[in-house]
Amino acid sequence: MAAAKRNNKSRNNRSGNRSDGSGSGSSAGGADAVSVTFLGGLGEIGRNCAAVEQDGQILLIDCGLMFPDHDMLGIDLVLPDFGWLLERADQIIGCVTTHGHEDHVGGLSYLLRDASFPLYGTELTLGLARGRIEEAGLVKKTEFNVVQDGDRIEVGPFELEFLAVTHSVPQGVATVIRTAQGVVMHSGDLKIDLGPVDGRLTDLTRMGAIADSEGVRLLLADSTNAEEQGHSASETSVGSVLYDLMHEHEGRRVITACFASHVHRVQQIADAAVAHGRKVAPLGRSMRRNISMAREMGLLSIPDAALIDVDDVDNHPPGEVCVICTGSQGEPMSALTLLAARENRWLTLTAKDTVILSSHPIPGNEHSVDRVIGNLIRQGVEVVHSGIADVHATGHAKAEELKLLQSIIQPEWFVPVHGEYRHMVAHARIAHHMGRPKDRVLVAEDGDRLVLDDDGLRFDGTVPSEYIYVHGTVGDISHGVLADRRILADEGVVTVIVCVDRKAGRLVSGPEIATRGWIYEGDAGDLVADLSDKVRSVTEKGLDEDLSVAKLEKAVRRAAGSFVSERTRRRPMIVPVVLEA
Repeated sequence: MAAAKRNNKSRNNRSGNRSDGSGSGSSAGGADAVSVTFLGGLGEIGRNCAAVEQDGQILLIDCGLMFPDHDMLGIDLVLPDFGWLLERADQIIGCVTTHGHEDHVGGLSYLLRDASFPLYGTELTLGLARGRIEEAGLVKKTEFNVVQDGDRIEVGPFELEFLAVTHSVPQGVATVIRTAQGVVMHSGDLKIDLGPVDGRLTDLTRMGAIADSEGVRLLLADSTNAEEQGHSASETSVGSVLYDLMHEHEGRRVITACFASHVHRVQQIADAAVAHGRKVAPLGRSMRRNISMAREMGLLSIPDAALIDVDDVDNHPPGEVCVICTGSQGEPMSALTLLAARENRWLTLTAKDTVILSSHPIPGNEHSVDRVIGNLIRQGVEVVHSGIADVHATGHAKAEELKLLQSIIQPEWFVPVHGEYRHMVAHARIAHHMGRPKDRVLVAEDGDRLVLDDDGLRFDGTVPSEYIYVHGTVGDISHGVLADRRILADEGVVTVIVCVDRKAGRLVSGPEIATRGWIYEGDAGDLVADLSDKVRSVTEKGLDEDLSVAKLEKAVRRAAGSFVSERTRRRPMIVPVVLEA
């Protein structure tokens, strides 16, 4: 498909203010219009998913999940709201996976339950995505189309070109989407690392060539570190720190935690370990799987003689072992979290162990990471983390790198993506500083739908973008259920049970009062007795008025809630149960 060449300087300077568009699936502004609908990733770290639409055909850019905040009680995962997308499931022509992190590919195994479409991505990215899809038994619902740096392919009405970018997982790509309205470029997650572990540089040359020859009509770019000044450190800088730590902790067993997908970090840990005569033992299912897969793909080099099974760790002197495990973010069932809680079936930590957290807490995970560190220290373990040593380098571009990206690409329109709202606002300021007119920079949020046509880029309504909470299965946790859980956690519950004979108009038995998390019944007999008297009075009055069971329950709830609030200044959940004899 021939690309539509646009001259940025000749475009009309139209305002990008919001409109009251319907947000429907049809393309506004004619058949040549292109729309971009954001289903997640704009306002939080995670759930990254965008839909690019032309001529009634939809191309997805990523489909990720988000790990829950500490106040999302009992929640396993958070997904984008796929409702709008599933109404158009037959229009989905594919999904481009920019890289293999869960916040970009982890949602595919849920969307593929109700839709079927092919995937496009590099070998490692699709390999990482395939794990969850296989576990869900959905491999037959998709096709895995491997692309390489520089490949150009046609998918529906779009021509796609894949450009190398460096990130904290190998083989990430920026995606050039040639549309009827010109080039739309999506950066993916990226940094400008001039000394990457694998030598694969962010392809700024090709980005500049496209900008000079065709022009970039719309740029969507990673905003995660837009508030951070300067340049991000090279990933290779971590290697020397790890090497020094292995030397400093000679004679001690070393357990190093990092993301299982961070193949370059795993490589540097293994290199430092082997250089100091240590055997490498992977711990954690995803760590073992990813190390095996990356070695098969030639992306990870660890000598066979240096690898041992975690079962064999105790057969080697502590100073000759380096365990590489999952759990750097304090994930509940991860290897490191179980080690910290003395619940790991493979290893037991001692005061002769050193744990290195080769990571930095993702926003929202600080509490979980702090708890793990605290539990490790209680066991006498020596802990090294990013607050003590430079054991981590970010995978996201900082302000000076984002300025360079703007100066090279010089997009006609710019929309910051991937980050919390403050990150995107900071990125918008960077774009303004680099010469983008303010009316050509749009800060969008989850659910926003943008339309790009001959008049420019504009807001065109919204689509549903609520958090979809996963606890065991999809769809069983609503906002109401989560609110109930917060009340139970903060205030407790009071259950009031009465048995009535409505025909005779009398109370048969009760009230029986049971509480959990409100007060301890053994220490508050008088209070419970007074509550029982209050409920009895209300129930008898309701029977005199011949109220229905539903109205009796409502009256009991109101009376009990009022009593509890007045006497204790607390607001537990009130559960009234009215039984008919």
